[in-house]
Amino acid sequence: QVQLEESGGGSVQAGGSLRVSCAASGRAFSSYIMGWFRRAPGKEREFVAAVRSSTLNTEYADSVKGRFAISLDNAKKTVYLQMDSLKPEDTAVYYCALDLNFDHRARMTADYDYWGQGTQVTVSS
Repeated sequence: QVQLEESGGGSVQAGGSLRVSCAASGRAFSSYIMGWFRRAPGKEREFVAAVRSSTLNTEYADSVKGRFAISLDNAKKTVYLQMDSLKPEDTAVYYCALDLNFDHRARMTADYDYWGQGTQVTVSS
């Protein structure tokens, strides 16, 4: 089993910045994908960003491209999401997730094996 523990998040005004992080613990694993998803009130969970271990290749949803940056500390099994130029529409619960299959597409919710508990990000106008 793997546990994902998120931290960070909170409330900020539009244009501000926040950083969320997610640390994985438990069984050993390698060649994985770590991603961030979010769920806004009344909406379905959606892909935000992902990073692949080994290559550190990243992917972003169009809605956050250029504003958010995902990074991975492989030694600590910790993924970060730096969120800049935040907008009210970024308000959501943010979830980190772990996919143990490196070959999967990173945007598919169903491919991920483990999920964090979620952390609230609120952006006021």
